[in-house]
Amino acid sequence: MKVVVVEDSRIAREGLIEMLKEFPELEVVGDAEHPVPALELIRDKRPDVIFLDIHMPGETGFDLLEKLDYEPRIIFTTAYSEYAIKSFDYHTIDYLLKPISQERLALAVAKLKTNSNSNEVSGELKPKLDMNHKIFIKDDDKCHLVTLESILYFESCKNHVRLFFNQGAFNQGGVDQQSAFIKKSLTQVEERLPTKFFFRANRQYIVNLQAISSIEEDIKDGYLVTMSNGKTIDISRRQALDLKDLLSF
Repeated sequence: MKVVVVEDSRIAREGLIEMLKEFPELEVVGDAEHPVPALELIRDKRPDVIFLDIHMPGETGFDLLEKLDYEPRIIFTTAYSEYAIKSFDYHTIDYLLKPISQERLALAVAKLKTNSNSNEVSGELKPKLDMNHKIFIKDDDKCHLVTLESILYFESCKNHVRLFFNQGAFNQGGVDQQSAFIKKSLTQVEERLPTKFFFRANRQYIVNLQAISSIEEDIKDGYLVTMSNGKTIDISRRQALDLKDLLSF
C-alpha cells in the first residue's frame, strides 16, 4: 500500500517514516510538513493511506481532506485527543496519540490490513454488480430490496453511506423516493459499482449518471449536476474532465 505522511514537525515526521520501515506491506511514497504541499503530493501520488497530523499552522488535517477528490484510508497522528470524534467523519482507520510507540503503530497497521481485506472473499475481490442486481439493505427495523438502477446517488455520512433510491422511474420527480444507511465507507461501495453508470463526483458523493437531469458549469471550474430529485452536487475540477469524457461522443 502506498503511504504519504503529513506532519509539521520534522522530527516527528522523520521518526514516523523510520518506524514505518518495519512494515514491508507499506511503501512511503512521500511526505509533507503542511497541507498545502501535501495536497499537491497526494494528487500526484494518489496514496492508499495517509498518516495525517491534525493540528498544523494555518490549516488542519481536516481542511486538507475536504479538498481531496477521493477517499484514502486515514490514520490520524495527533497530540490532541479532542479531535477523535470528528475524525470519524472520514475514512478513519485509527487515531494515534503522540508520542506514538512501535507497538501502538503495529496495532494501527493491523487494523489497516483488516480493512483492506474486508472486501475480499476467499482471497478474491467481490465482483462488480450490474444495474439489474438487487441489493438487500437492513436499516434499523426496515428492510429494503433495491435494484442498483433505482439508486440516484450515494452520500458519505461519517462511518456510514446513505443511499437515495426511487422505486419508480427517474422522471417521476422524486415520487416514492426513499433513503437508507449501510455501514460501509464510500470507497468500499465504489469498488462494487459499475463504472459505466456510477461516477465519483467528489469525496462525499457517487452519482448515478442515468439519474442526472442537468449539468451546468460551476464558478470553480467544475460542474454542478442536478439529480432527478432536485439535489445539486458539485463535480470537482479534477473529476469534471473525467465526467466530460464519460458523457461525450
